[in-house]
Amino acid sequence: MTVLPDDGLSLAAEFPDATREQWQRLVEGVLRKSDPNTEASGTAAEDALSTTLEDGLRTRPLYTAADVPGGGAADATGFPGFAPFVRGGRPQGHSPAGWDVRQQHRDPDARRANELALADLENGVSSLWLVVGRGGLAVADLPTVLEGVYLDLAPIVLEPGADFDAAARALVGLYERAEVPPSAAAGNLGGDPLGLQARSGDDTRTAGLLDAAADWARRLGDTHPGLRVMTVDALPYHEAGASPAEELGCSLATGVAYLRHLTAAGLTAEQACRQLEFRYAATADQFVTIAKLRAARRLWARVAEVCGVTDPSAAAQRQHVVTSPVMMTRRDPWVNMLRTTVATLAAGVGGADAVTVLPFDHAAGLPDGFARRIARNTSTIVIEESHVARVVDPAGGSWYVESLTDELASAAWEFFQEIERAGGQRAALASGFVAERLDATWNRRREALAHRREPVTGVSEFPLLTEEPVVREPAPEPESGGLPRVRRDEQYEELRARSDKALAETGRRPRIVLAALGSPAAYTGRATFAANLFQAGGIEPVTVPVGPDTDAAAAAALLREHEASAVCLCSADKVYAEQAAPVAEAFRAAGARSVLLAGRPRGELRETLRAAGVDGHLAVGDNAVALLTELLDRLLHQDPAGAL
Repeated sequence: MTVLPDDGLSLAAEFPDATREQWQRLVEGVLRKSDPNTEASGTAAEDALSTTLEDGLRTRPLYTAADVPGGGAADATGFPGFAPFVRGGRPQGHSPAGWDVRQQHRDPDARRANELALADLENGVSSLWLVVGRGGLAVADLPTVLEGVYLDLAPIVLEPGADFDAAARALVGLYERAEVPPSAAAGNLGGDPLGLQARSGDDTRTAGLLDAAADWARRLGDTHPGLRVMTVDALPYHEAGASPAEELGCSLATGVAYLRHLTAAGLTAEQACRQLEFRYAATADQFVTIAKLRAARRLWARVAEVCGVTDPSAAAQRQHVVTSPVMMTRRDPWVNMLRTTVATLAAGVGGADAVTVLPFDHAAGLPDGFARRIARNTSTIVIEESHVARVVDPAGGSWYVESLTDELASAAWEFFQEIERAGGQRAALASGFVAERLDATWNRRREALAHRREPVTGVSEFPLLTEEPVVREPAPEPESGGLPRVRRDEQYEELRARSDKALAETGRRPRIVLAALGSPAAYTGRATFAANLFQAGGIEPVTVPVGPDTDAAAAAALLREHEASAVCLCSADKVYAEQAAPVAEAFRAAGARSVLLAGRPRGELRETLRAAGVDGHLAVGDNAVALLTELLDRLLHQDPAGAL
């Protein structure tokens, strides 16, 4: 360690320490400049700059050591490789090669799946995740799929659903025929009875699958130390709209249920812990993802502690992290590359043991070769070029991340306790408790998406109507009947699908004229806003400057010229007061099905414009999905009357 010489200089020593109260007073001044009528002061002023997250959490604008449990002391969250494992499951962090780069395979064509698997392994992938049974490969095809794969080098992780027992026998049989030493076999047989129950809504198979998993754990536990038997998959809950704390709570309740069953079958708590691998989703909200993975290890460490597990190699949660399917969009799917890159970075920083990057065309069907290549190279870039894996717990010590980790862990533990009071995960799924809770959470998020408070780039923001659709071979139908699978883009996708249908049937999309009043400086801002919003619903905007002397004949000519049946006035409020009413009357007289206005007029101006025929407005914070749905109804002649 280099010791700097004492040169007699102590930087900032003559300046007094700044206090939080001083900072809050500066915030008050900024708020007053933006709103002279504000009365926010002190903590209220700081709260005005906070951001509300899911689970009742808030991101504050300033964090200090006082916001962190233990006052920011180095040992408050433990050390890497030691309980409570917040800072990582291993003292040295990731291996020198980084995390396990795990690629998913669900192509039902066994020969093609084999070619893709070999290509992955030859180009940076270190383990294979095979979806087996419904939604993927046939169990009987496993020998073909794994032909040429060095089973003593590449871990194999199964997702077999109801075919768990048959898939386990097939894979273990392959190890035996290939004469792979038991100590070299690695991966996971993928038993997840509660995950299957969540996906299918059927709990009649749960007990039998639990018994089968326990049987395999007894048979392989001592002889195959690298081959786990069970997966605690949180993706069914994440894909049903769960918040981060709900995802953690469900995974914790599932893990506890599996521990109970395995120990009842004769395994020790330590042996049972060694049979579990946890699967979580990583989103483009990088700090929440980092905190979620750190909180997950802390929560499971508490369970292990209560169960009497002291060996760190057993108590440390093993995490397989998958980039979120919920955030993947069907429109402008190229943006998914950016989303998965951020999510991969967050997974690595959060301490994931294995990471699966879903290809950017995942939502379109089976990925092509280019998409698979980009997916596997995403991890490679983050590992090899960004060097994330060289640092143990890169986020450790950040007062924000440590605080968020603690708050998220508390919220998740509370939900876990609610599930336990409901009878445990199996009972909570069967009774609908979990489904109702996740549905309520997703409905709140749907509202945020509809109002564009949660933007989706390329879908609700900056859509491109002229983009060529990405067409892929359909993927096999996955298990269904239980919890739903949701996507952030689903409401806008429905609107765009209606527009696509109109284009296919008539040769053009629904169209709206943006009547630009006044100078470009006056109308450009709102015209741009309106064009962005309309395109999110598949409605093609045409910007046309108009003057205050526009009469019904001129308005009708514009609508005919552009083959449009609706108009949206765009300009500044001052121009609206002078010109909007007569122009609105002209378009209404010309037969426009709808006359909208960009902005939110107030008071007397609002009443004047309403009397002139303006039947709706669009502004930041409005329900964009509701407005676009009603407008499409009108433009597609399904609802020719009524006000928006």
